[in-house]
Amino acid sequence: MPTSRLFAFLIVLVILSGCGGPRAITGLESVSARGEPAAIVPIFVSTSRERSDNLALPYSAERSQKLNFAKFDIGIPQHHVPGSVEKSGRMPDPERHFTARSYRQIDGRKQFIAQLNEALALRAPEHREIFIFVHGYNNNFADSIFRNAQITHDYNVKSVALHYAWPSGGALPLYVFDRDSALVGRDGLAETIEIAAQTNARRIVLVGHSMGSYVVMEALRDLAISGRGRHLKRLGGVVLAAPDIDMDVFESQANDIGELPQPFMIVVSRRDRALGISTRVAGGHPRVGSGSDIAFLQSKGITVLDVSDLDGGRHGVFASSPTLMDLVNNGQLLRTTIRDEQTAVSPTILADGGAVIEGAASLVIFLPSRIIGRLAIVGAVR
Repeated sequence: MPTSRLFAFLIVLVILSGCGGPRAITGLESVSARGEPAAIVPIFVSTSRERSDNLALPYSAERSQKLNFAKFDIGIPQHHVPGSVEKSGRMPDPERHFTARSYRQIDGRKQFIAQLNEALALRAPEHREIFIFVHGYNNNFADSIFRNAQITHDYNVKSVALHYAWPSGGALPLYVFDRDSALVGRDGLAETIEIAAQTNARRIVLVGHSMGSYVVMEALRDLAISGRGRHLKRLGGVVLAAPDIDMDVFESQANDIGELPQPFMIVVSRRDRALGISTRVAGGHPRVGSGSDIAFLQSKGITVLDVSDLDGGRHGVFASSPTLMDLVNNGQLLRTTIRDEQTAVSPTILADGGAVIEGAASLVIFLPSRIIGRLAIVGAVR
């Protein structure tokens, strides 16, 4: 292999390691032989992966032409550290590892909607929401659903958790395969959003991480240009965390979508090494998650959270940051944003939790241009 090609290949391996770690298995094949976890997180699944007869990974990396539906109960280990996904590629121990405690296939859209509605009805009215999570690159099925369960548990999400699993190859050398699979998976996510919109949910929140953010934008674009834009109005919030999307591609996607669902938030970091190397592989074309053009994102009505100085600013900081969890779980982040949207005219907010949240002042919030303009008018009138 020529030196230049070898160098490029090594760079790609480093990129992919940003979403890596040991490969997980569900543990379903031996669930009766193990102890009890500390907590159980129910996760509904909509996936464009093919079903597998292997209970260790009941959905493979093969691409399915139709959506498959299921419900899992995921065990949180006894010794769980918030922000971590403790996993094993061998026999998982429920005291030390995430495990799937049960798995039930669901037959078709109609039954899936019915079961989502049943889960919604069990919640207090203010929590009758659906939280859709879209995983990043280099994830097998167990890796991705465990991350969803970790976020749901650690962020104390009260909504019904709905995991969208697109057919990532779950292996370091398969970056191109994953990029192609992200395009294959966009139709399935668009259909999943459509399904969620047909439930009794009061609100739908959509979160994509890394390459999963590319799937999210492509799905929103697909809904907008195919005459199904009404479903976008059911979205009560979209978050893209460390999006691995070319800035020019994102602009084209946003233009095709038109009016973005609100609120729309992007989490960026200048210290995201994975996205930095991705930029180099792309010939210097910056990624959205690197925070290279925050002013453009603001002009599109997007709120930007700059986590460069928050708990290391790593690629997965959105899911692993203790500070961010504390800010969300005690409502400090929401109160800070609302307070400063109402009173400030600066384009940025330095989140300040004071003595309540240690390290909170490391988070910078860039408000959308529409809010800055409105606040400037209010300030002038005052």
